[in-house]
Amino acid sequence: MKIKYIFICALSLVAQIGLQAQQKTKLELTDLFDLEYVTNPSISPDGTKVIYVRNFKDIMTDRDYSNLWITNTDGTQNRPLTQGNHRDVSPVWSHDGTKVAYRSNQQDEKMKLFVMYLDTKVSVALTNSANPPGSVSWSYDDQQLAFTQFVPKAKKSLLSIPGKPEGATWNEAPIYIDDMNYRGDGAGYLKPGNQEIFTIGIAGGTARQWTSDEFDYGSPLWSKDGKSLFFSANLNENHEFEPANSEIYQLDLSTGSIKALTSRFGPDRTPVLSPDGSQIAFTGFDDTFQGYQVMNLYVMNTDGSGIKNLTADLDRDAANPQWESNGKGIYFQYDEKGDTKIGHVALTGKIRTVVEGLGGLDIGRPYNAGDYTVSSNTKFAFTLGGADHPADLAVWSDGEIKRITALNDDVFSYRNIGKVEEIWWKSSFDQLDIQGWIVTPPNFDPSKKYPFILEIHGGPFAMYGTSFSYEVQQYAAAGYVVLYSNPRGSTGYGQDFGNSIHHDYPNHDYADLMSGVDAVIEKGYVDTENLFVTGGSGGGLLTAWIVAKTDRFKAAVVAKPVINWSTHVLYADNPAFFTKYWFPGNPWEEPENYAARSPITFVGNVKTPTMLLSGENDYRTPIAESEQFYAALKLQGVETAMVRIPNASHGLVNRPSMLMSKSASILSWFNHYLNKK
Repeated sequence: MKIKYIFICALSLVAQIGLQAQQKTKLELTDLFDLEYVTNPSISPDGTKVIYVRNFKDIMTDRDYSNLWITNTDGTQNRPLTQGNHRDVSPVWSHDGTKVAYRSNQQDEKMKLFVMYLDTKVSVALTNSANPPGSVSWSYDDQQLAFTQFVPKAKKSLLSIPGKPEGATWNEAPIYIDDMNYRGDGAGYLKPGNQEIFTIGIAGGTARQWTSDEFDYGSPLWSKDGKSLFFSANLNENHEFEPANSEIYQLDLSTGSIKALTSRFGPDRTPVLSPDGSQIAFTGFDDTFQGYQVMNLYVMNTDGSGIKNLTADLDRDAANPQWESNGKGIYFQYDEKGDTKIGHVALTGKIRTVVEGLGGLDIGRPYNAGDYTVSSNTKFAFTLGGADHPADLAVWSDGEIKRITALNDDVFSYRNIGKVEEIWWKSSFDQLDIQGWIVTPPNFDPSKKYPFILEIHGGPFAMYGTSFSYEVQQYAAAGYVVLYSNPRGSTGYGQDFGNSIHHDYPNHDYADLMSGVDAVIEKGYVDTENLFVTGGSGGGLLTAWIVAKTDRFKAAVVAKPVINWSTHVLYADNPAFFTKYWFPGNPWEEPENYAARSPITFVGNVKTPTMLLSGENDYRTPIAESEQFYAALKLQGVETAMVRIPNASHGLVNRPSMLMSKSASILSWFNHYLNKK
C-alpha cells in the first residue's frame, strides 16, 4: 500500500509540474537579453537563398552580437554561416552568387571588410584599418569592391602654446575647434577627418583611396562598365550651413574627376543603377525648409539628363529603391498608417503595393521600421514585423508570404504578453483623425479597472505602428493599460499631416493626445485616478508640455527631452539643421517663438511628480535640458528626481542594460505613485 501511495503521489506531482510548465508567466525585465531579431536580409540574385543577420544579446558581457545565417527561400537548410560573440553585419551578394561581402569584428575588436567564398565557407579579411569600412558595392565582374572609410586628418590650430619641459607632467593639450558640427550623438566629440571613397580587389592588398578633401562622401555604386562610381554627397561650399543639400555625383576612375549629375537645392540620395546600366533611380525633394517634406523617387539617365519624379502622386516617403530585373519599374518601401510596405512604380508612374507587414527592427519602442531585398526573378526577402514578435525573416514569392524564422518562440512559449488593439479617434482641436494602439495587460479582464500609461513617440517626424515593443510590453506586464499613437506631425499620413507642426511644435499635439486618453477611458476599464504619462526625445518634450498644461496625471517621466529650445538648438549636434528647419530664425532673432514652444517657460504651472531621465553622453538632446527642468521643478517645490544613465547616448541602446534600466526606472517611478493619495 505504501508503495502504491507513493506512486500515486509521484504521478500527481508530475501532473502538477506539467500543468505549471504549461502556464505562462509575465514578461520580465531581464527577458530583454533573450530576445533576438533579424536584420539585413539579402536574397541571392537567383532567388534561391537568403543570407540574413541574426542579432542576439549576452547577459554576462552586456553586449549586442550578431552572426550571419543562410537559408533556402522555402525555409529549408536554415543554418549559420558565422558563429561566436562578435558582430557580423551587412551581407552583400556578389552578382554571380558565389561570394558575399560583409563587415565583422570576428578577428579582433576592429571592424573589417570580409569576403566569404560560399562553396568553402572560407572568409578573407580585405581591410585592417583602425577605422571601420562603410557600405560595400560589388563591381559587375565581381573582382572589386568599393566602400567608404573614415580617414583621420591633422587639425590646424591657431593656438600657440609653449611645449612642456622634458620629463614634465602636464595636462593634455587644449583641443582647437572651428567646425560647425564638432560632435555627434553616439560618436561624441568628432575627430578631424572625413569619409572617403576606396576600392579594393578581392585578392586583397592595399585599398586605393579616390577622394581626399574636407567633404564626407556617401556609399559608392559601380557603373556597369566598371569605369566609374556613383555616389551621393554634399560637396557644396556652404555644406556646413545647408546640411541637406546633397547631389548625385559620378567619379571617373580613369581621371579621378568628379561630375555632378543633379543640381537642384535639396537632398538627392541613394542612387541605384538600372539592370542595363543606362539609368539611375534615387530619392530626394526640392527643399523649402519645412520641418517635414515627403521624399520622392526619381529616375534619370546616367549622364544626369531626363530627371523624372515617379512618385509625385504618392504623398508618402519613398525609400530603399531597388530595380525590377526587366528595368521597367522600381521597387521601394514606404510607411503608411503604422505599417511599412513594399511598393512598385512603373517608369510610366503607375504605383501599386506588393508586400505589407515589414517591421520589427526597433525592439525598444514600437517604431515601425523594416528592410527588404529583391532577386532577379522577383522574390522578396524582408523583415516581418508584428505586435507579438520582433523582426523575423520572411519571403514573398508569387503573391504568397512564407515566414522563415520564429526566433522568439522559445521566449513566448512561457511568457504571456499584452494584446495590441488598433484605435482611431478625432482630435478635440480640429477633428483630425488620429491613429493609436491600446496594449492591455496579460490575462486582461475588461470588467476590471487598470492604471493607465500614455507613451509618446519622439522624432517628432516618426511613426509608431503594430511593432513589438519591449518597453510597452514591460508596462503591460506590470499591470498597466498603455496607449501609444501617431499625433499630428507623425509620418505615414502624408505631407500635410506631417507638416502640420511646422514652426508650431509642440502645440496641438496636446489635443490629439488628450483626446486619445479620453477615448480609451470611454472603454470603461481605466482607473482615472491612476493616469501616468511618459515619452522620449520629442515625446519627452511633449510629456513636459503636458504636465505644464494639466494635472490629470498622477506622475510623469520626461525622458531625454527638449526643455528649452534656445539652449537645445545651440547645444545639440546639428544646430544648422534645427534652427533652419524647425524655427523661422535663430534664437536671438525669434526669442518669443522659442520661448512660446519651450516647456521651461511654463514650468511654474507644473504640479505633477516628474522624473527626468537622460543618457550622460546624449548630444541630440543633451542632458543639460533635463538638468534645467529638474532644477526648475526643485525650485518650484514639485516632487522630482533625475536619473542619469552613464555612457548612454540619445538612443539609450549602447548596451542592452541601458534599455532595461530605462524601462525599470520608469516603472519604479510610476509604481511609487500608484494608488498614492
